[in-house]
Amino acid sequence: MDGGKLGGRRPGSGHRAELEVRWVQGFPNRNVGFVTKRTVCYPCGNYIIFINIETLERSILRCHSGKVEAFAVNPQQNVIAYSDRQLKPVIHIHSYPGLKRQAKLKGQASLDYTLLAFSYTGPYLASYSSLPDFSLTIWDWNKKVVLCSQSQMGVEVTAMSFNPMSWHQLCLYNGTSVTLWTIERNNEEHILKSKSVTLPAEDGNLVHEQNSFFSHPTYNDPYFGPILPNSAIAGLVGDEAETFKPKDDIQPYVHPTAHCWTQISDLYMGCEEGHCLKIGADTFKATVIHQKLSADAKAKKRATFRSVSQSTKAEAEERKEAQNVRLLAMALHKDGLYAAGNDGVVRLYKFKGNSFQMEDCLEVEEPITNLIFSPDYYYLLVETEKSVAESGEVHVWQLEDGAFVSKLSLHTLVTAMACSLSCSCVTVGAKKGQLYFIDLTTIETPRVVHRVAISENRIQFLHYEQSGRFLITSTTNGYIFILNALPMESFQVLGYVAMTSEILDITSVYDVDKDSTEVVVLLCPPEIKRARVEIFNLPSKIILENDECINERGQLKESVIQIRGYELEYALSSVVKRKDSIVFGYASQAPFICKYHLTAKLTWKDQPIMFAEKTTPSKQFGRGFLELSAHGKWLASASESGLLFIHDVSNLEVLAREYCHSYHGQGIRSLAFSLDGQHILVNGMKDGALVCLKWKKLGERKSKEATDFGAFLLSNVLDSYIFQGNAHLKTMPEWAVTSSPIYKISLESISSQKASFIDTTEQDEYFLLTQPKPEETTWLDQKAETAMNVESSKFHGNKKEVKSRIKQLRKKIQDMMFENAMVPKIEMLEQYEFNLDVEEQERQQVHSEAEVARVKKDIEMENLANCYLREIIKRECWDTMSVKGRSVKAFHSSYEVQNYPMKEQSPEEQYMLERVCYLKKIESIDLKLRRQIVEFESQPSVIEGERTEEGEKQEEEKVDALVGSMSSLYGGNTSTLYHQLEVHTREEKINQILLLRNIIYNVKSHFNKEFDAVIRMKDLEIVRVQERNVRIAEILMQLELKEEIWVPVLSEKEKPDQALIIQDSEIKVEKYLTPLQKAKEKIMSRVNYKRRLAAQEDNARERGLMDMMNGVLEIKKEDILKKEIPAPAFTVKPEGLWNEEEIKQYKEYEKKVKELNEEREKHRKILDTELRKLQSSIQETTQSFDEIVTRLFEKKVNSEMVIYQEELKITNLLYSLLLDEELSSREAGLHHYLNKKRKEKLISHEAVKTSRAEVDAYREAYDILFVEDKLMERGFRKEFSDLPTHQIDQLFKLYKRRPRALRVKVPVDSANPYGERPGSAEALKAALAHLMKGIDEMDEPENRPEGVDLPNWERFCEARRAKVESEQMVKQKALILAEMQTFLQKRTEDDERLRNDIEQVFAELNLLRDQKMTFQLDLMVQFLLKQGQVELDGTNLIPDYTDAILISRTIIEELNSVIRAQGEKKVASMVESKDFRKGIFQLEWEHKKMQMQVEDLNQKARDIQKLNVTKHHQIFLNALNYDSRMNHEVSVMEGTLNFLDKVHRKNVQQCETVMKELERLISVKDIANRKLSKELQEMLVTVSERRHINEATDSELLNQRISKEHYEDIVQRQQLVDLAKAQAQELSVLQAEVERLRMRTFPAFFDVQEF
Repeated sequence: MDGGKLGGRRPGSGHRAELEVRWVQGFPNRNVGFVTKRTVCYPCGNYIIFINIETLERSILRCHSGKVEAFAVNPQQNVIAYSDRQLKPVIHIHSYPGLKRQAKLKGQASLDYTLLAFSYTGPYLASYSSLPDFSLTIWDWNKKVVLCSQSQMGVEVTAMSFNPMSWHQLCLYNGTSVTLWTIERNNEEHILKSKSVTLPAEDGNLVHEQNSFFSHPTYNDPYFGPILPNSAIAGLVGDEAETFKPKDDIQPYVHPTAHCWTQISDLYMGCEEGHCLKIGADTFKATVIHQKLSADAKAKKRATFRSVSQSTKAEAEERKEAQNVRLLAMALHKDGLYAAGNDGVVRLYKFKGNSFQMEDCLEVEEPITNLIFSPDYYYLLVETEKSVAESGEVHVWQLEDGAFVSKLSLHTLVTAMACSLSCSCVTVGAKKGQLYFIDLTTIETPRVVHRVAISENRIQFLHYEQSGRFLITSTTNGYIFILNALPMESFQVLGYVAMTSEILDITSVYDVDKDSTEVVVLLCPPEIKRARVEIFNLPSKIILENDECINERGQLKESVIQIRGYELEYALSSVVKRKDSIVFGYASQAPFICKYHLTAKLTWKDQPIMFAEKTTPSKQFGRGFLELSAHGKWLASASESGLLFIHDVSNLEVLAREYCHSYHGQGIRSLAFSLDGQHILVNGMKDGALVCLKWKKLGERKSKEATDFGAFLLSNVLDSYIFQGNAHLKTMPEWAVTSSPIYKISLESISSQKASFIDTTEQDEYFLLTQPKPEETTWLDQKAETAMNVESSKFHGNKKEVKSRIKQLRKKIQDMMFENAMVPKIEMLEQYEFNLDVEEQERQQVHSEAEVARVKKDIEMENLANCYLREIIKRECWDTMSVKGRSVKAFHSSYEVQNYPMKEQSPEEQYMLERVCYLKKIESIDLKLRRQIVEFESQPSVIEGERTEEGEKQEEEKVDALVGSMSSLYGGNTSTLYHQLEVHTREEKINQILLLRNIIYNVKSHFNKEFDAVIRMKDLEIVRVQERNVRIAEILMQLELKEEIWVPVLSEKEKPDQALIIQDSEIKVEKYLTPLQKAKEKIMSRVNYKRRLAAQEDNARERGLMDMMNGVLEIKKEDILKKEIPAPAFTVKPEGLWNEEEIKQYKEYEKKVKELNEEREKHRKILDTELRKLQSSIQETTQSFDEIVTRLFEKKVNSEMVIYQEELKITNLLYSLLLDEELSSREAGLHHYLNKKRKEKLISHEAVKTSRAEVDAYREAYDILFVEDKLMERGFRKEFSDLPTHQIDQLFKLYKRRPRALRVKVPVDSANPYGERPGSAEALKAALAHLMKGIDEMDEPENRPEGVDLPNWERFCEARRAKVESEQMVKQKALILAEMQTFLQKRTEDDERLRNDIEQVFAELNLLRDQKMTFQLDLMVQFLLKQGQVELDGTNLIPDYTDAILISRTIIEELNSVIRAQGEKKVASMVESKDFRKGIFQLEWEHKKMQMQVEDLNQKARDIQKLNVTKHHQIFLNALNYDSRMNHEVSVMEGTLNFLDKVHRKNVQQCETVMKELERLISVKDIANRKLSKELQEMLVTVSERRHINEATDSELLNQRISKEHYEDIVQRQQLVDLAKAQAQELSVLQAEVERLRMRTFPAFFDVQEF
């Protein structure tokens, strides 16, 4: 591709030098593929890398226009395709191995292509573009034409592939959906058709979705109207109405991650949820395949593949069967499906039905993202998620050809790297501040020989200066460390230099002549926004005398390094310096290179701003950097644009430029010149590519200068260091490493076929370096610790003295504080005055004041927010209310009634109401006039009078029933309302709603008026009660009673205004006063104090009133009664000493006291009566008010009922309006869908018509060709009629003979699961070539029959060849015709489907119109029915009116009158029948009575006849007075009975006497027995003691007794043994006798045990 279109990125003919790409190294990023059986390729930045996995040979293909975006490989045809990233991107197709461009495809994509895919059976390529097109395009890349294309806006696709068995099918999917595309062909016309796959839910259950746009529910609610789709309810009309779903109905589906086609054109797909799906290409449905686990399943690994890089691997441990693995890669094999995922294990899946079994084959430590088989299925390429570039690997390549040599893994994040010039060593900087030194003396086996942790911060820069003695590194905290680069000194850290700000760049300059090194550091202090350059020297002294050059903390002394600084004019991003004090900088804010000339030396105090001598514009953009060649004459500039410019240092002219990286990958990260200047290594920022550039065209003088300088530097400066350093490196031991292989592969084979696993990153062996432990100390910390120890030892005495003085001072201050605590409070000092650290105290005070101010401000803001919220709530809920919310409570009951808070009607509402009322008035007048014109004349006056009465009744009923509410009884005017049966149109419903809302407003206003009247009544009543309570309090005080006075008060709900007023008593905290308020309060307190003093002064008027009239102007009766009559003075004397006058005075005194007491008692009764009257009056008035509140409560309930009735009507009207809108939306949506289908139908009809015409034309051409072919066969004999007949027959046989068809031999052991793909273009071409080759062989002269001369044979061969070509053309035409007929069939089916859809839409529209008409006529009417007028069966609280019928009351009354008359007739006939039946029943009863009497008399006669006459009967018959006789006998028996009772009582008394005597004797015996038992116990104790004593004293007697007992036991045992033997003998004899008798009785039996 031509790179000149991108702003001259390629060098033109005017440049004197040119660069060429020598080699490219990089790592793949999920785009690896086989281009041949043994060659893999992958894009890397601007290049495509090809690797032969057997010979490891590499080749590259460069994309000159930028980064390779989309990429695809076709191993069957050995071609690759890639797209560049630019405006109007292009797809390039190249063949391998020649890398010749086969096609250049320019499509309609605007920005870039995201996916490319080759078909397996033809020259077809699919591409998918990104924003803004999102179009799928099918190409014939051989013909370089677009076959078809289709856009799907906003749909991003993550993967795309052709069906291996048919190029007519594609699969495209992203993380949420799967779409199968079909390519339909009609001769030269191609059409794309898509079909989405129904995915299961996240839990694996299949979701059965119905088309909600045409759903027809079987149930239709007559109350709520027709049930409409959700799209109509949402008000959607356009295309979104067809697929709309409510949020709650949307179920999360599985998220596809990988897919693979099967040999039967089905799809296997993996999901993030761990499910494995099988998608039918014909059904477009996905089913979940579950794992089939056996009872004895064992997790065994299978060694299907062996690694090229590892010949032997240890067998890994057994692992369990994996379930729910998130599959990320799939590849089909004849043995099954190989799949891998996030667990890093490759498994073999064997499917059977809807289940599978799997076996582990390969284990990798990282998630696997790609599995690809080689074309011959010999190798399996496994790609992991984490590339080796991110694992801290150090790779070694040959500079000349980029051949891989070796690698070493550090397993840490690498941030910087540099190669030493003085030895074969590489230094690597890590994120954690460590430096790794790698020995490369033996490049095949690199090893880490040393590591040093210099800091805890990340390593930012690594730089070796040209003399090879110093290694310069910096960290992110602004420290620059200088290390000895020679391995002989073990890479000693020489010291560090601290910078004042962030380091942007570091470079060094080595002067060979002066043998001096300068380090240039670029800073950009944020406070000045300009670049600052710090330069310091590195003399040899810091190596030889290191201790003298650094301080105790390891910092290099300024006197040694001679640091100096310069402030530059612009902010720079990179800087380099030459030997002649010339500095070049790359500006960070604008693309130009600045040239500065620095003075010899500047002091720190005097640092003028340095201005650029020259600024050279650069054609780059983005952040850039500079690099100077080794000999200092070439200046390289690189930036995020990806362009590399080589400048001549003398004049900054461009020598060469190269576009080696793309700006899409953020351009170039770093570059490096080789020592001889012939090679340049350029590393990309994010494209993962390392490009080696070499001079292609360069002048001999320039090339010689660079080469000579490199040779001079090696021979004169570095040669000695290199020899000694390499020798020492070889002797250094390896630094603590342990090997750890990353792959675990089992060696069990599952197939006889040999297969291998390959690693595209070449042969390697990973080593796990011992990571730094948390307690590892860095060099910087060690230096700091050492300095602290030295300082501590140096000032140990001083520290000890200071500590002792501090202790003395502390003790002294504590004593002073203790003494301060003992003094009086007025003399006590504050605590802060003992603080010696005044500065800290002030700082804490300032901090606390700032914190207090902050908290105060936060509180003020919070209070302000609360005040604002309060004002909003008050304005919305209080100020705007014309009627404030309030309640009234009864005095003695729990009734509480609230009013209706109401807002004023806005002007708009009033205007709308007036307008509606005016329209209603006009309509009523118009209706009245029309009735007068149309209706007949009225009937006679009598009838009019009757109708007037009936009309009044009907009007009353209308108020209750037809209006649907009782609002007219509670202040509402219903005369302006529309009749409920006449509200049809939308305007009428809206007007009705406005009128109903006005009625509700009037009802509330009417109730509020009554409520206000009750509130006023309560206020007056409270005032009256308070007046009476004043008198009651006086009476109680006079009566000296302590009764509680009932004081009525208003609650908070009754005076809501008080809630907005804050009383001082409600504030529980101390009130905060401003200084002004405090001053004012102080002044007011002084004024009040003076006022009180003035009031306490002498007042003559009050003093005189007190002295003369006891402080009152009028003496009340109560005061008189309170006075006591003083007793005479002589009462203190004894009564006997009184004289007559005193006695008389005393009697008068007693009389006055008696009269006073009587007066007092009378006054007390009067007061008590008054008290009871006042209390009863209060009770009566408050109870009457409670009754008023009760009636108000009942009215409030009725008002609420009325309001709810009106609101119910409003709700029904609003619902009808909403349903009307939904029906309109549904109708509009159906019309939109119908119009769309009609357009599609027109297109489909035209397509069918066109296709049918093409098929007919092609069939006609085919028929003509077929006829011509047959005519050729028939005209053969005629054409060769000049030959003999036998020759004609022979030639005709040869004429019909054809070569054998080509059969592709598929190897029996081939692992290709797809086998021979039918219909591939290559197979057809091969078959045609084989046929023509066979014809050529048959045309040889040797095959001619005998007697046929050569001219006739040639003529025959031409005729046969024409016939074969005609047959091939007929076959080709037949295939095309069949394909066209199939295409026509599909178009016809599509046309028929569209016709059915249109018919369905028409049916839906008709149904919708019927529903809409029914809805408009079937109005929702609200009625008020009295109890008894609802005659419905059911026990529910709310009856079901579904099947109810509304009937006029007159019809019911007429029917009831008829029923009542018929009922009366029936009752009369029933009464008559009852009376008649009653007479019959009475006669029957009398008849039965007489029959029973007859039977009774007969029974008595029989009893008399059969009666036996006893003595008792004879006495009864013979005695003259039988009753007196019986009485005498009774009296005799009573006397006998009395006598027996007396005898019985006497006997009982005697028995009781005997029993008492016996009980006495028993008690005496019990006492005696208890005494005997006590004596017996004592005697037994005595006897036992004596027995024990006797037994203890007489041991011989005891032994004799024991021997005797033992002898008796032996004799008894012997007797028992003898007895047992005798019994055994007797038993055996008896058993023998029994056996003898049994055998004699049953001789046929035998002994079973013996048998």
